[in-house]
Amino acid sequence: MAQAHATDSHHYFVPHSSRWPFLGSIALFTTMVGLASWFNEVSWGKPVFFTGIALMCGVLFGWFGDVIRESIKGNYNKQVDTSFRMGMVWFIFSEVMFFAAFFGALFYARQYALPWLSGEGDGVMTNSLLWGGYTAGWPTNGPAGVGGHFQTVPAWGLPLLNTLILLSSGVTVTIAHHALKAGHRKALLIFLGATVLLGALFLYFQGTEYIEAYKHLNLTLGSGIYGSTFFMLTGFHGAHVTLGTIMLAIIWFRCAKGHFNKEHHFAFEAVAWYWHFVDVVWLGLFLFVYVL
Repeated sequence: MAQAHATDSHHYFVPHSSRWPFLGSIALFTTMVGLASWFNEVSWGKPVFFTGIALMCGVLFGWFGDVIRESIKGNYNKQVDTSFRMGMVWFIFSEVMFFAAFFGALFYARQYALPWLSGEGDGVMTNSLLWGGYTAGWPTNGPAGVGGHFQTVPAWGLPLLNTLILLSSGVTVTIAHHALKAGHRKALLIFLGATVLLGALFLYFQGTEYIEAYKHLNLTLGSGIYGSTFFMLTGFHGAHVTLGTIMLAIIWFRCAKGHFNKEHHFAFEAVAWYWHFVDVVWLGLFLFVYVL
């Protein structure tokens, strides 16, 4: 089948074949075997895990390179661009539901489980027979005091600073987008680079916060329901910030090489959408995990 060019609006470009899904499966399999073996203290688990990670990075580098070259060659017409946009919208929607499940767990624990354990509503017998004298409060490590006494991370310290950093990054990536559409290459590179640096700075401060929590506050994953929900929500968000920062850095290099113009720059827009989503999730985290 002949490949369709972007000027042909009646054909949807589909590559003949790709080796990357097959190689990616091998890389993921190697990574997970190594990780499982490492967790079970098998001697070869750790090197196999990092070998799998290296293979996965190589697969992603090659796969993304193929997609970039296809785009530069003009293989993607308007129909393909529309499908990319729909795919990104559904991806971000799936991410919204992903975090909604975790926020739901936090809400359920605070609004329902804890009051029941303390004897409210249908939990009278549970409290009297199992947890007599327990009074619900938040934050808590549960009636059994799992993990021992702990302290919370003050909301108006590093979390507030990280909030300001992420909000600033949302502004810089928007300015960069406007600069791209206006054809201002220098401003584009400056503000997009600033966004990457702000993302890296956020991750640095979050790592500092985790070290402080573990070493000095005794707030760990084992600190009952509060510890588990705290690290589950902030940890997954940090993983998304890491991914977003990497994507922004890749887009910066593509902008530096002149891959985008005023009309065709959906890769930039997709990453910008993702970054704004990350910003909004953090605002919810700051409010419901740190402040309230």
